Amino acid sequence: MGVFRKLSWFFRREWKAYSLGVVCLIFVAGLELIPPKIIGTTVNGLSEGSLTKNDLIRLAGTLLLIGVATYFIRYFWRFHIFGASIRLGRLLRSQLYGHFSDLDQSFYKKYRSGDLMAHATNDVQAVSMTAGAGILTLVDSVTMGSFVIITMVTTISWKLTLVSLLPMPLMVYLTSRYGKMLHSRFHDAQEAFSDLNDKVAESISGVRVLKATGEVESDVQTFTDLSDDVVQKNRRVAKIDALFDPTIFGLVGLSYIIAVGYGAYLLQQGEIRIGDIVSFTTYLGLLTWPMLAFGWLFNIVERGRASYDRIERMLAIEPEIKDAKEAATTVSSPELQVGIERFIYDTQPVLQDIDVTLKPGKSLGIVGKTGAGKSTFVRLLSREYDVKQGAITIGGRDIKQLTRDTVRRQVAIVPQDHFLFSASIADNIAFAKPDASMEDIMEAARIAAVHEDILGFKEGYATMVGERGVTLSGGQKQRISIARALLADCPILVLDDALSAVDAKTEEAIIHHFRTADHDQAQIIVAHRLSAVSHTDEIIVLEDGRIIERGTHEQLLAHDGWYKETYDRQQLESLVEQGGRSNES
Repeated sequence: MGVFRKLSWFFRREWKAYSLGVVCLIFVAGLELIPPKIIGTTVNGLSEGSLTKNDLIRLAGTLLLIGVATYFIRYFWRFHIFGASIRLGRLLRSQLYGHFSDLDQSFYKKYRSGDLMAHATNDVQAVSMTAGAGILTLVDSVTMGSFVIITMVTTISWKLTLVSLLPMPLMVYLTSRYGKMLHSRFHDAQEAFSDLNDKVAESISGVRVLKATGEVESDVQTFTDLSDDVVQKNRRVAKIDALFDPTIFGLVGLSYIIAVGYGAYLLQQGEIRIGDIVSFTTYLGLLTWPMLAFGWLFNIVERGRASYDRIERMLAIEPEIKDAKEAATTVSSPELQVGIERFIYDTQPVLQDIDVTLKPGKSLGIVGKTGAGKSTFVRLLSREYDVKQGAITIGGRDIKQLTRDTVRRQVAIVPQDHFLFSASIADNIAFAKPDASMEDIMEAARIAAVHEDILGFKEGYATMVGERGVTLSGGQKQRISIARALLADCPILVLDDALSAVDAKTEEAIIHHFRTADHDQAQIIVAHRLSAVSHTDEIIVLEDGRIIERGTHEQLLAHDGWYKETYDRQQLESLVEQGGRSNES
């Protein structure tokens, strides 16, 4: 029952709803005690010949009133108790979603999306069930069971009641044992469902890769194996679950046999009448539900406890990147200064001795080999990770002393992975600025050289892009991502290899805007193609996390180093490619 204690915060919050619901449940339990007594009285009157027509009408009318009253009161307890449990589900889902949104990249490298989805669906549903049906079964098993037993003792025969309930301690022992077994098995089943959920999400996201590599059959087999594992573990749960009802019905049936046998003996002794036996067996029938509710209670509670434990473990995870106490929400100027003495990731130094200053309206190009630390540099700017040795400042203030939202309002990043939402193109571009006008959206698209492409679609800016932008080409997704960042109008714009999927002509059109636009936005362009950074005010070349060259495009070409060697090779490759196209034409 520890899960009820853990959920006490919610019960206190919804005390009015639960109080009204419990009162209604108790009232219904009291009303249900009356019909068996009426039935017994009627049978005694018939057997003794003392029942009159008026008595029969009065008793039948009482039964009708009780039925109508029970109908309406049951509506109210369902409304209050199950309504509160639904609100708990909504609250837990909101807490999980907010928590997931607050966690940083290290968390998402450890936990899979399918597992997180399972927490927000199956686990939340199990906990909601505990706060709804769990409360119902707890109150009904205690109140109804107590009322029935007290009524049988006080109005019929304490001897018959005591003897008839002899099987009940065995039922308590068995259901408790089943509950403990169910807890561990249900936890395993939920873990298996998380694995299956993650596999489905991964396969759907990578369906084009699976088809292109011919691995669909292998992937289907992996899914089948995981699905079989889920079935097997849920069957283990079902085996325990299936023991509750037969055990309870069997022991209640044993109570019936004892009641009829011993009741017949007491009838012969003249201690009770025939109507009392009828009433007593009817009360035993009423006792069946509390006993079932008692067994069901263990079932629900153990499922809820296993799921709430999983939710609690998830909510207990603290983000590594947090806002400092009294973190600032404004900056005096957008001037960026990066002074990284050393940044270590997974025990390996990634960046060392980085010293960069970027003033408003200026641009910085970052180039280097794959794995040189370029993307890490970008992630540090948005506080996906924090610098421990050194500092990154905006307007002279360390970004660790700014709120994360403030940092992200200063820095707009177009990442390598161009994620688009399942919405219209216009909504995707205006994602960071939902109140943007269509004119502003179209202007951002023009700057990103994607406006003409959008107009070529049948529905234009209202075109739905599909999940993760599946209906668009790589270049179109890149340019829509650039338009989205441009519309955000942050003081610092970062393109993290965001021009890799566009052709040279489109790249030149986008770069031309950056070069000629009259604004104070600072720009950082990370690229493999050196033509994308040739216009920038300064270029740094990274190798093994260190700056090995820096200067303007012309200065670096004058220096016989990595930049000049790479630039010459890329120019040669471009000439060869152009020559090949000429020969084909």
